[in-house]
Amino acid sequence: MSGLLFSGKEIVSTPEDGFNLKPIKFGILGAANIAPIALIIPAKSHQEVIIYAVAARDLKKAEQFGKKHGISKVYGGSNAYQRSVELDTDAYIQQLPNKLHFGWTMKALLAGKHVLCEKPMADTADEVRQMYDLAEKKGLVLLEAFHYRFHPAIQRVKTILDSGELGKIKKSDIRFDLDLGGGAMMDMGCYTLSSIRYLASSNPTAVVSATPYPLKSANVLETKIDRAMDATLELPNNIIATLEADLYMPWRRFPPKLWKVVVEVKCEGGQVELKNFVGPTYWHKIQVTNKAGQTTSTRTEKVYKFADAHIDNGTENPKNLSLGEDWWLTYRYQLEAFVDKLNGRTPQTWVTREDSVANMEWIEKIYEKAGIGSRPKDDYVLPAAESVE
Repeated sequence: MSGLLFSGKEIVSTPEDGFNLKPIKFGILGAANIAPIALIIPAKSHQEVIIYAVAARDLKKAEQFGKKHGISKVYGGSNAYQRSVELDTDAYIQQLPNKLHFGWTMKALLAGKHVLCEKPMADTADEVRQMYDLAEKKGLVLLEAFHYRFHPAIQRVKTILDSGELGKIKKSDIRFDLDLGGGAMMDMGCYTLSSIRYLASSNPTAVVSATPYPLKSANVLETKIDRAMDATLELPNNIIATLEADLYMPWRRFPPKLWKVVVEVKCEGGQVELKNFVGPTYWHKIQVTNKAGQTTSTRTEKVYKFADAHIDNGTENPKNLSLGEDWWLTYRYQLEAFVDKLNGRTPQTWVTREDSVANMEWIEKIYEKAGIGSRPKDDYVLPAAESVE
């Protein structure tokens, strides 16, 4: 057994435990407020990860961020991102504004880096396809950071639906700069759309309606930016899903209006509801209502690790049953899967290329139905020598 010290934490491992003694070195593109919870905190408990570099356009901000989080390589200024992706890192978390996801993910891939890209992956489905084309050509891992999908709570809800306990699904209820890919549908809306598609196990067939609520700025309505979006989607088997996303919803208490961070699926024999599906580690509630004949029963579940998730994959020893701890964030589960993929192991779950492309396609269709159009494409063009055609 050997003990190594990386970034202030001791790593103890043996060759037979399946872990690399050499950690995966991560870089952070954008010293964003989400970075600590999305990567830095999860990395503290993952023995195969080290946070190696951070880059931001504002040098002072980058330096303060690096000092606060003990990051050795810090880059700032107009060429900070390019200098960063040229480092001897293994992977990057891409946390720049939506408009910059495409170009800088492509540049990181060209530099041979794996990328964990914040949602939504890009501004258009065509850009998402190009990103995956390049990643596949280079043999690199690319993942859209829908972190909620990796937590056992949402997977438990899907298991309940897939089990047939409640019968077939009957009905499912489930920032502001246009040039940077802003809008409610691009922000919280992409989560709600993803959860609808995930729990229904299908893509929509049509956008029945989409109503945008414009942003009011300096007494002027920004008609191309949706402060909020309400949409109704039609799915196979006559399933109707409603989607609500509002970036102005007040968070005045804890739990902060969690009844609005909710997914509810109505079935022929009852319904299942998950409150706070985006951040279940802090607090959540799975409520199952089963209507059997004239009898109605209700139960409540809380699932923080897979040992409590009752997820059966049809084998005597369900895969990764011991995975996780009560305190693991959704981002920690996501990091586990990302590192597994980089090291040739099979992750517990994954967000596929097809999933990311489809989610972006339907975001664009909702914007089209709403009459305000897709977000502007990035102007980045892949060098001809790197063409994937």
